[in-house]
Amino acid sequence: MEDYLETILVLSGKLPVVRSIDVANELNFSKPSVSVAMKNLRQKELIEVSPEGYIYLTEEGKSLAERVYERHTFISEWLISKGVPEDVAVEDACKMEHDMSEETFAVLKKAMEQSE
Repeated sequence: MEDYLETILVLSGKLPVVRSIDVANELNFSKPSVSVAMKNLRQKELIEVSPEGYIYLTEEGKSLAERVYERHTFISEWLISKGVPEDVAVEDACKMEHDMSEETFAVLKKAMEQSE
């Protein structure tokens, strides 16, 4: 769920409108898989879909997407700064961003910022 929200957030900064096919292409997922995910996100009121099929994050969806994106960006950049190859850093950050508690991320972020 978080990957979909993060992807919609990133795509909304690049494209005039975001559609399911854009999400499918970005994530390399099948269109049917993305359709099921979009239905679930709509039911959880994290996205809205216009009659034309354009996807918009709700306030709650945007808040969650921004939180995940901040973690991803921060962790990726920190790993890269420590010498981890970019492709590995991005992949590892994606794994870490979802499983880390808010408390742990706050402490880790503070420690990383102080060590710079």
